[in-house]
Formats: sequence, structure tokens, C-alpha cells
Amino acid sequence: MRDVELDFSREEYAARLAKVRAAMDAAGVEVMVAADPSNMAWLTGYDGWSFYTPQAVVVSHDGEPWWWGRRMDANGARRTVYMDESRILDYSDDHVMSIERHAFAQLGGLLVDLGLSSGRVGVELDNYYYSAAAHQNLVAALPDTEVVDATGLVNWQRGVKSEQELVYMRRAARIVELMHERIRELVEPGMRKCDLVGEIYRTAMSGTEEFGGDYAAFVPMLPTGADASAPHLTWDDKPFERGAGTFFEIAGAHRRYQLPLCRSVYLGTPPPEMLEVEKALLDALENGLDAARAGNRACDVANALYGTLEKVGIHKEGRCGYPIGLSYPPDWGERTISFRPTDESILKPGMTFHFMPGIWMDDWGLEITESLLIRDEGPAEPLANYPRGLFVKD
Repeated sequence: MRDVELDFSREEYAARLAKVRAAMDAAGVEVMVAADPSNMAWLTGYDGWSFYTPQAVVVSHDGEPWWWGRRMDANGARRTVYMDESRILDYSDDHVMSIERHAFAQLGGLLVDLGLSSGRVGVELDNYYYSAAAHQNLVAALPDTEVVDATGLVNWQRGVKSEQELVYMRRAARIVELMHERIRELVEPGMRKCDLVGEIYRTAMSGTEEFGGDYAAFVPMLPTGADASAPHLTWDDKPFERGAGTFFEIAGAHRRYQLPLCRSVYLGTPPPEMLEVEKALLDALENGLDAARAGNRACDVANALYGTLEKVGIHKEGRCGYPIGLSYPPDWGERTISFRPTDESILKPGMTFHFMPGIWMDDWGLEITESLLIRDEGPAEPLANYPRGLFVKD
């Protein structure tokens, strides 16, 4: 057994592997090829900024998983995964950014050599990290194998968090609280946005005296005024202006576990319309948190929130929340359940979500959110402890 410092016990990794294998059995999948770096890390402990080149974890029904990736990243695997050295596979650098050969064709050959090509092979077709070229080359290298879509198979096993995962998420919550406190302390008319973002990042990485922070899977979002009508604008070097509101969509992160939390700040005197929406949104959030109980459905949370908003004439479409946990760029969600009126997924104790009912009007926006834990009993627990509301600063 190699001496590797792991974020979780080997017993926890074994339990995760067993859950994935049970899901593979249910789906009729003999071999799972997981290219999502979040799934790779959750299954094996692998942690590296190497997901811009082909890589994957391969799971069969026997033995430990295999890590597979670029040869120069194999040492990173040796430093972070729990498996034996023999379970680390690589490909040469002439596969990288090449028009002559593709790494997933090489993986197909390895699966044949390992005797893993006789059954159904599952891949993550609808995933950021598994390209059309990757799929074409893998299928071409496995002409006698049925390659099937198993998108989300691993993701769904990650929903209920272990006690150690919750330790990391609560640490991330302490970090995001400090980040918002620093924003409120510094933001003022005339300050350049890029300078404030520098302080946001410094606070995020510094963490606390007891533990440090990691990079979030999303960059800070902080659009102002009419720009805040769009949910996914980042920042520039322009100064903040009096007479405009800004929402701050940020996350603390620890050991790659994400804890998003959004708050809004208005410099000057907010218009009455924004204050009315703030009040309605706070009531809707409270009702949604009360509906987020074990045994209820995801749609119950959405309907509690949307129903409250509809009573005061605010119509909102889409989803208002999603699962969170271990994530790598470009997304801090787990891509399974959605808080939306049509999702009847049952909420279970230990699930964690970003309850995210952003309000984006024609010429302004307001975000007040909570990251929550589904408890054994009672309403959901907000993991961060930070005042809700539109903060007003002259």
C-alpha cells in the first residue's frame, strides 16, 4: 500500500466505489470511463489542473479503479490517488494537441489489452471534459464493444455527503463569510472592480488561521446596474458608481469542496422597487428553506419559492437551485437535481444544495442565496452564517 496523504479514508473511497458499481449493475454497464475531474477526484483522490488534456478514471467490477492520463501527470496521480502503482496508466506526449493520434484511441487499446472490451462501456457523453473527438476515437478503437451513454452515473452517487465532506464544506462556508465581510468593508464609489476582486481572491485563498482556501470552480460574478440584469458577467477595471446595485456571486472552497453564497450591495439609496423585491425574495427564501426537508421533492422547494413571489406579482422561470460539493472549473454544481417545478427527485438527509433564486430585471438584478444541508428532520440548515438582504452603503 503506497504512502499517500488522502483527503478521505480508504474505507470511504471503497464505499464510493461500491456505490458506483451498484449503479453500473443497475444500468447494465460493465466498464465506466469517467472523464469528469470531479468524478475522478471523488472516486480516487486525484487532484490536478490537468483536465485540459484527456484523462479519465476507469471502473470495472473487479479490483481498484485505474487512473489514466498524460504521462507528465502520472506523477500527480502517484501523489494523490489511493490505488496501487499498477493502476496508474498513461499516454505519451505526442498524443497532446495532435492531428495524427488521439489519446482516447490509445485508451481504447488499453481497454482491449486489459480485457475490458467485451461488455458495455459507459461514457459521460454530456460532459464538459469528454469531447466529440474523444468519443469518436474511443468508439473507433473498440469496434466490437457497445459504448453507451452513462452521463451522470457517478454524479448521482455523490449527492449524499459524508461527515468528512461536510467538514470541508463548513470550512468553505467560513471562508465565504469572510469574503463577503471584506466586500462590505471595502466596496465604495470610485473603487475599481478589479481591485476589489483582488481582495476577494486574497481572502478566499488565505482562508482562516486554522485552514486555507482553494480556487473556486466559478470566478466571481459582480455586475453592476443594468449589467446586473445578466446573471453571468464577471468584472472589469471600471470604478463602482453611486446610485447602482451590484450582486456578488462568489464561493469559498476548501479541498475542492464549494460553498457558494450570493449577496447584493447598493451604493446610495435603493429605488423602492428594489426594496419591494428584496422583501419578497427574503420571504420566498424562508419558505423555500422550510420546504427543503428530507422526504420532500425538489419541486416542493421551487414551488414554495415561486408561489411566494407570484403573490406579489414577481414571475420567475427556470430553476432556483442545484446540488453542490466537490467541483472543478467551469461549474460548481453536481449536474443532477434541479430545484424546478418539474423535478420530483426526493430530498435525502446529507444532500447539499445552492438555493439560488436570482432576480434579474430589465435594468437591475438582485441575488440573495443560501447553500443548505438537508437535515434528518426539520427544515434545511444554511451552511453559511451571514445576514441576508440588500446591503446599503453610501
